[in-house]
Amino acid sequence: MSKALFIENVADKGGLSKAEAKRMVELIFGEIEAGLKKSKKEGKYTIGTFGTFTISQRKARKGRNPQTGEEIKIKAKKTLRFRPSAQLKASAGC
Repeated sequence: MSKALFIENVADKGGLSKAEAKRMVELIFGEIEAGLKKSKKEGKYTIGTFGTFTISQRKARKGRNPQTGEEIKIKAKKTLRFRPSAQLKASAGC
């Protein structure tokens, strides 16, 4: 789903104008982003019955270039993972 379609759905279901819905969606996404920035040290950001974002560290490893078969080094990096809450899983039928 595109962001524009998401905003349109929020506007329709909330009885809002598209401009109001866009401000609300931007505010919510901004709050999630700000929460993730604040939780860098602890590596975990939970949103009630929605789910938990975790920041994990991937180790450096070796890989292969599929075209040449040459071995390459893949750098260590941080990744963002999301684990949905039980309520969210149930609503998705999982």
